[in-house]
Parts: sequence; C-alpha cells; structure tokens
Amino acid sequence: MSAASYVSTRGQAPAASLSQAIAAGLAPDGGLYVPAALPSLHREEFAQGTLADTAATLLQPFFEGDALAPDLHAICAEALDFPVPLRPLGDSGTQLMELFHGPTAAFKDVGARFLAACLKRLRADADTPLTILVATSGDTGAAVAAAFHQVPRLRVAVLYPDGRVSPRQAHQLGCFGDNVRALRVAGSFDDCQHMVKAALGDTQLQAHVPMSSANSISLGRLLPQMSYYAHHALAWQRAHGHPLSFVVPTGNLGNALAALLVRAMGLPIDRVHLACNANDVIVEFLAGADYAPRTSVATLANAMDVGAPSNMERLRWLMPDDAALRATLSASRIDDARIRQTISLVAQRYGRQVCPHTACAIAAWQDLSAAGDTRDWALAATAHPAKFERIVGQFSGQPVPVPASLDALLARPAHAEPMRAETAVLARWLRDWH
Repeated sequence: MSAASYVSTRGQAPAASLSQAIAAGLAPDGGLYVPAALPSLHREEFAQGTLADTAATLLQPFFEGDALAPDLHAICAEALDFPVPLRPLGDSGTQLMELFHGPTAAFKDVGARFLAACLKRLRADADTPLTILVATSGDTGAAVAAAFHQVPRLRVAVLYPDGRVSPRQAHQLGCFGDNVRALRVAGSFDDCQHMVKAALGDTQLQAHVPMSSANSISLGRLLPQMSYYAHHALAWQRAHGHPLSFVVPTGNLGNALAALLVRAMGLPIDRVHLACNANDVIVEFLAGADYAPRTSVATLANAMDVGAPSNMERLRWLMPDDAALRATLSASRIDDARIRQTISLVAQRYGRQVCPHTACAIAAWQDLSAAGDTRDWALAATAHPAKFERIVGQFSGQPVPVPASLDALLARPAHAEPMRAETAVLARWLRDWH
C-alpha cells in the first residue's frame, strides 16, 4: 500500500506526508491539510480493546508509509491514557460521552496530547525549537500547554481573548511557565485566530522562527479526536445492533468534523447534530442561508464563541455539495438564557452538574426529542463543570467539586502578558522570544 498523502483544502499547495502536515500545521497556501483519499474501514477490523487500541486501528491508514507509522501504537497509548466513558443521563435513555477526564479537564486533552506525542518524536534531533502557536477561546490553550510543558525542542505561545475566558480557564493558561507563555489579547477569539494564521503564513517570520499550530486546524489534533466517536459507535453497535447518534457542541467545528469523518469512513454513526451558542453562523448556513462568517459575540459557553469557524473549509471539502451537506447535518442555536435553564434543569432532574457547552448539547437533544426524534443519542460532554464554577454553581444551586488534576493546576501561580490584537505586534514578540 502506498504512503498516505495530504493536500490543502485550497488546492494550491504541494501534497505532503503526514509528518510534514503535522509539523507545518497550516498548508503553504493558507488552507487546511486533509487526506488525499479518505480510507474506508469496516467494523470487523476493530477488536474490543481500549480507546488507544481503537485509535491505533482507526488511524493506521492515515499513518501508512510515514516516518511516524512504527510509533503509532506507542503514540496512542501515551496520549489516550485516561477514560472517556459513556454514562447515562439519569433515566433519560440518553448518554453523556464524558471527554473531560484528562489533565486539564476538557476534551482538548485528547488532541493536544496526541499532537505533542507526534511532534516530540519528529523534533527529537532538531537543533532549534519549534514554536507552537495556539489561539484559544478557553480550553484548547490549557490542554496544549499541559501536553507540551517542558518537552525539549518545543515551546508554546498561547493567545486568548482577555476577559472572555472563565477565571479558572485564564489561570490554567498562565500557570505553566518554562517553555509555555500566555498572551492575553485585547480582542476576540477571532482576532487571536487571525493573528496565529497570519504568523504561520508569514514565510519571512517562519524562516526566523519555525512555527506550527496546535489549534483544531492541526491535522495532529483532528485525527485523534475521531477515536472516541469510533470507539463508542462500535461498542454501541455490538451491544444494541444499531448505530449511535451524536450531539456535538461546536465552535471551530473540529470536534464535530471528527465525528463526520468517522461516519464517512463507514463506521456505524447515524445522525450528527451540532449544538451552537449565539454564534450561529453554522446554524444559519445549514438552514439555507449563504455562509457568512462574522465577528463573534461573548456567551456563557465561551469555548464556542467563534464567528468564523476554521474547519468550515474541511467540512466543505468533505461534503462539497451544499444541498447534500444540509440534508445530512443539522444544528441548533442555544442562547445564554437556555444554557442557564438547562444547567438548572439537569441538576434538578438528573442530579448532575454540566458545563455551559455540555448544556448546549443537552438543550439541543431536548429539542430533538420534543420534535419526535427517537434515535439513541450520545451527547459530547466537553469540559468539567468545575472549569465554570461560578456559572454552574449559581444555576445548579450546588458548589462544584474540583477534580484533583484541575486543583493542582489552580494551586500554581499564573501569569499572562498583555498584547494588542495586531499581527505585527505578535510577529515582533515572536522574533524577540529567546
């Protein structure tokens, strides 16, 4: 079998190997890397093993012929060493897929740890450090910082919108130090994302400061996120004889795209439904409007505060016909009032506390059920409620227990540097980082 290759969504860059695509982050033409051919897989190829076992089988075709291929099993075992269980939402018959049991209590730990495991191997003999740039609306930055902290020949600059992440999220972003620096940007997440993309696309800056990305534009983040959808879909099919459907809270579309890729590869996923907050560009598009990205607005579900989702390019690569895309994918808009109501209702009815993003997924599922949908659903629970203790505590009526891993990070001192939302300012800062 020939080596897997990767091309840009914009079609103006040469094909790359997996290692090259992961190391680069963004394609030279500004597009996002996607596989030149999407493999097909069958249920019979998967043994009933761990999440890491499922990931290794799932990703083998993507690693075929690459320098990282011999290390795939070790990478999966190293990155995916925490549980991602399905747990019933009370007696509702619906499941929560708990993705928040990693070191920073958010689903972003899966992709960040996998990417770090890959880049650590790719940079083992490098003479100069690779700078990882990451724009975060809340959880990505902490996961990347934790995954790359004190890893030789790698360093991380985390950009986040000042005042638009929760206090505990902000503390996590600034508590690592060493090879990780946090930048609080006077702007929105979209500003941070624009600054990162501009830096990655600046060839002169790249010659001086070799850089890559750890946002959901990174192929090394996207691929491992497919693993938990595949793992639970396969187990559900074995146990129940029919496929599982997923509701995915979404902002930059990476986590949702991972589910869609698993379905496109032939594994047993039925429906994928997106739960958006007031940043409803995707909802409007899927309802028939022209795709019209715009400035994001701040909401309680801040990690989803994205007005121009980067992975829209990959979504339209996967399903280029808008009519077909709208026929196979649906989305809901959940505003802040509904988020508050859902957090309260879930605490009263099911005795559970959920983060604002998970509340979006639950509210979307409630609406689907009210409209008569009877599928078996798993709702992606993307962050631990303790990361949003003020909101969750207020509307659930109970204090929020803090997991030990998060408690350890909150006990550390934190520092973030202020930065104007200007690409030139970031470029100067990167050149001066020694």
